[in-house]
Amino acid sequence: MATKALGVSGAGVSLMAEDGVRRMATASDPATERLEEVQFVLGEGPCIDAFQARRPVLIPDLTDGAMHRWPVYTPTVHDSGVRAVFAFPLQIGASRLGVLDLFRTRPGPLTGEELAQALVFADVAVDTLLDGQERAGPDATADGLAEAMDGRAELFQAQGMVMIQLGIPLAEAMARLRAYAFAEGRPLAAVARDVVARRLRFDKDQP
Repeated sequence: MATKALGVSGAGVSLMAEDGVRRMATASDPATERLEEVQFVLGEGPCIDAFQARRPVLIPDLTDGAMHRWPVYTPTVHDSGVRAVFAFPLQIGASRLGVLDLFRTRPGPLTGEELAQALVFADVAVDTLLDGQERAGPDATADGLAEAMDGRAELFQAQGMVMIQLGIPLAEAMARLRAYAFAEGRPLAAVARDVVARRLRFDKDQP
């Protein structure tokens, strides 16, 4: 999922609602699942702040001011080996669905490319959750989220890479991927795989 693409040690998605209802949807590993739950148990942390503020909360170094912001949460996750946390709200319009959390065992900010990719993964999570609501109602939105995201992640990751390579909006990047696949007579998934593997790069002078 996002861990390999972003070079993070763990990634998790939590569902949250305006009335305070919260639950885990998926996590890359058991350790990350515990880190996600810690925020709900303690009632503080980047995930909760990102959801309430409707904007990403990026903490590249937990030893730099985070203790004052989250006095209970910070030492707890620091003792677990986490050194940086990045939380991205999952929302569409005025509706908020939850938060994508990324954890790193080393301090340091996300690069420009990693930040763009993280936003793409957040969009993947939103699309997957909305699809789940349409198919089976809100009680089933978390079912199969990890599998569905894995199935879509490569395409969306390629979309984010093309967006960065060409300096164009995400929607246009997807259009360029589809146009290339059509022109070459190749499956879109195969083209995306080549982009992610860096066997294919889109340049600004390409038609």
